[in-house]
Amino acid sequence: MPKSVSVRSGQVEFLKLNLEKREWRDAYQWLLALSWPEFAALIAGVYVVINLIFAEFYALGGESIAGMTPGSYYEAFFFSVQTLATVGYGHWYPQTLYGHVVTTVEIITGMFGLAVMTGLIFVRFSRPAARILFSRSIVIGPLNGRPTLMLRVGNLRAQSMVEAEFRIMFTRDEPILEGDNFRHFYDLKLHFDRLIAFPAALTLRHTIDEQSPLYGETAESLAASRALFIASVVGIDPVIPAAVQTQQDYTWRDIRFGQRFVEIYSQPAAGKLTVDFGRLHDTEPVGEQSSSPQ
Repeated sequence: MPKSVSVRSGQVEFLKLNLEKREWRDAYQWLLALSWPEFAALIAGVYVVINLIFAEFYALGGESIAGMTPGSYYEAFFFSVQTLATVGYGHWYPQTLYGHVVTTVEIITGMFGLAVMTGLIFVRFSRPAARILFSRSIVIGPLNGRPTLMLRVGNLRAQSMVEAEFRIMFTRDEPILEGDNFRHFYDLKLHFDRLIAFPAALTLRHTIDEQSPLYGETAESLAASRALFIASVVGIDPVIPAAVQTQQDYTWRDIRFGQRFVEIYSQPAAGKLTVDFGRLHDTEPVGEQSSSPQ
């Protein structure tokens, strides 16, 4: 069987075949990519398995542990728990060379395990997250009389993101002279792609003119070409400070023609702007409009 690895990027899943042998360092990336519940379950499982293994050695050692019933796997397991944690309540203790050797190996294992777990937990807690909210859909509607693609993003953090950069990539299948389809990638030119400070929410916009790869596209043509949009936000968390990045992808099914995002900003008090993140995804029609931007 060929070696295969499944890799998910947004809504698209890739199955990589015939990869070279993985390096042991890949396990570090895999561990950091786990969710907190998955990480906790893995650590608990490894902890139980290690104690089960050492309990087997203690149970086979006869009277190597003073105070423990010879052959008792139950007592051997909990003695292993005490030894691995270096608690040592004093009721059980090694009394033969075999017992001392096994407990020494387990204590060393526990020290290494504690160091590894401490490092992993620290990295998981200290790793900054962008906490960017993308709108559920992309809209295409008129803006200042010209068809425009619009995507809304919001900063969920209590602090502004600084030196924020924004990109939207558009990709689709296109026929080539040899008769096949070829996947093309385009960077959509935005009205702005960089901000010194990104405190709340904004709308990324791309004008669909004659120079745009979206010129003349319809909902049907986007579906036929398996169109995909990928939005990316990169910035600096000023608290740590550290660079953060997040992205969101959209298929042709997520495009809404003839729509625009509703207003989410208001100014009820002087000097303050209220931003309603509960309406960040909401859209509204902009009147009768052809789905084909001309």
